[in-house]
Amino acid sequence: MKPFLDEDFLLDTKTARRLYHDYAAGLPIIDYHCHLPPDQIANDINFENITRAWLYGDHYKWRALRANGINEAYITGDKTDREKFEAWAATVPYTLRNPLFHWTHLELQRYFDIHEILSPQTAKKIYDECTEKLQSPEYSVKNIIKNRNVEVICTTDDPIDNLTYHQKIKTDNYTVKVLPAFRPDKAMQADNIEALARYIHQLETLIGTDICDFDTYLGALKKRHDYFAANGCRLSDHGLEQLYAANYTDQEIRTIFLKILAQRELTHDEVVKFKSAMLYHFAKWDDEKGWVQQFHLGALRNNNTRALAEIGADTGYDSIGDFAQGRSLSKFMNKLQAENKLAKTILYNLNPGDNELFATMAGNFNDGSIAGKIQFGSAWWFLDQKDGMIKQLNALSNMGLLSRMAGMLTDSRSFLSFPRHEYFRRILCNLLGNDIENGELPNDLEWTGKIVQDISYYNAKTYFGFDQVK
Repeated sequence: MKPFLDEDFLLDTKTARRLYHDYAAGLPIIDYHCHLPPDQIANDINFENITRAWLYGDHYKWRALRANGINEAYITGDKTDREKFEAWAATVPYTLRNPLFHWTHLELQRYFDIHEILSPQTAKKIYDECTEKLQSPEYSVKNIIKNRNVEVICTTDDPIDNLTYHQKIKTDNYTVKVLPAFRPDKAMQADNIEALARYIHQLETLIGTDICDFDTYLGALKKRHDYFAANGCRLSDHGLEQLYAANYTDQEIRTIFLKILAQRELTHDEVVKFKSAMLYHFAKWDDEKGWVQQFHLGALRNNNTRALAEIGADTGYDSIGDFAQGRSLSKFMNKLQAENKLAKTILYNLNPGDNELFATMAGNFNDGSIAGKIQFGSAWWFLDQKDGMIKQLNALSNMGLLSRMAGMLTDSRSFLSFPRHEYFRRILCNLLGNDIENGELPNDLEWTGKIVQDISYYNAKTYFGFDQVK
């Protein structure tokens, strides 16, 4: 019987262990998509306790707590931080075979050198020990990041963000690059006219120019896109149910935008046409700057409207959706390809039934100009676990070139999530190591090890061009 979470965790064979320990384990981390708050990095805070570092904002854990019958007061409510931690400790033993069980104990080991299983019996000791360590200078946010050998972090930022904290981090000469990513979802939310009108007003205030028509709106957003580029941005990101690629005329979009300014409700077709136009313009700007555009597709959000009203969005009430993806994906990218304006693109899929669709769609638009120009991205959100990662890696291997993949990301709001890169690397090495030992791949560790290193680190370093950011 193998011990739990030892140095050979997830590594079934001798070859898998060699690939991980000799080639993958020591590489730096490029975390090119996450939701870490840049103000906490800029201010190099120390968390008051392990609950604030670990449970605040973590909707993965919140969903598990609710499923375990824990009252909301212990999740997002007014119970003390210690009480919330104790509720999580009582839940962890019931998370067997959920990735949270692995992540929880990986993080306890890697950050706090704690090898005990979190449970009601160990909760007090672990809370006190972690909280005490978090007060020391070695556990400031910047040092937590450096502790995991992180080289680059890309946060997720709205176009109207002033990027002050990114600028402060750069001015402070922090050794880790912390760069913004352009996330303009709110700028195209035409299905919520009131929210979009407020957003337009915020944009007007920021740039000091009246927005009176679609052209001035585009011009204002383009200024923000340029501003992000001047502050080191190399990526955009979009979180959508599906890509929008409806036919429209420029005059139709101008008319629709005037209705938005007048706060008149749009028809469904008008909403789709407006979103299609916005995505097209964003994509052209990304191509002009040599950015990578990312599309996270397939989430069905805010299913529980009572919870949305009481505690807000991004609190654990989203799920996998069953949207039709293929035709709109094809139409969107084909239009840009026809105009030679298709930027480097990563497609992230949330419905595992669409894995092969996404993998083959990426292959339709690679043009030989850049290795892995259009990518089927790493397993995302609900698929960010052992089974989901293996399915994504297998689909990519079968339909494209796994060797050109840009690797893993955390997609996390927690500074303790960087071991997810280790988790991915172990799974990758296990797949390739098992194939070698089964005689399905040649026993060439030097070459296979190079592929492991490329996927874990070097592909991303080349693909995103972070070395160009000074």
